[in-house]
Order: sequence, then C-alpha cells, then structure tokens
Amino acid sequence: MDYLGGKANLKDARLPPMARSYISKRFLRIGTVAVAGDSMLPTYSNGDWLVARWVRTFKVGQVLVIERQERPGIFLIKRLMQIDNENFWVEGDNSAASSDSREWGWLNSGEVLGRILFRYRKGPRPQ
Repeated sequence: MDYLGGKANLKDARLPPMARSYISKRFLRIGTVAVAGDSMLPTYSNGDWLVARWVRTFKVGQVLVIERQERPGIFLIKRLMQIDNENFWVEGDNSAASSDSREWGWLNSGEVLGRILFRYRKGPRPQ
C-alpha cells in the first residue's frame, strides 16, 4: 500500500509513516515499522512489525531502513550487500519483487536511516 495516497506498488517493502517511538537513553533510538510488500520475502512478509534502531553505522548483511532522496516520505527496507566509502548497495531478499540498487545504483549515506533489529509480530498469512 502506498501510504501517500497513490497506487499500491508491491515491488517495495514500504513502511508507513514511522511511529518513531524513541527511547531516550543516551544514544539508544528505537522505533517500530510495519512491512508492506513482498520484496523482503522470505525474511519479512507483508504485515510484519519490526523494531528498528536509528543509527549511522552498518555492516554488510544487515537489513536497513532507507528513504530515497527521489521519494521523500516513502521508507523501504533492504539488505546491505556492499559498502564503498560512504555509498551503500542494497537489495531486497526477493529479487523478483524488489526495486533496489540493481535498478537505482548506489545510495549515499544520507539515504540510510537505521537498521532492523528484529521482528516482534508476524503479519497475517495469506490463505
């Protein structure tokens, strides 16, 4: 579902406007996000709820929360595949249903907001 009122595009694992429920203890900033779409299958599914940490340091293999400069207000989750200086190459786990760096190219560090810590609630499964 496109949370800005447009048509649904299930190629992206879109996140609704984030309920940034910050825990203000030193540098610990945590929020919750909901997955919409199939680009991160089988790791995360449509309707899953995740806990994200808003940080600036990342490792290859982590799942990140990103916001493309060309699409402000649309948050995506993608897996970090490569880091080159301050640039990031990200891909969805479900390559057939993902818009990612294979289409966009490298992301700059300003487009990466944080990383996913864990799923705390699974979404409804299709029947």
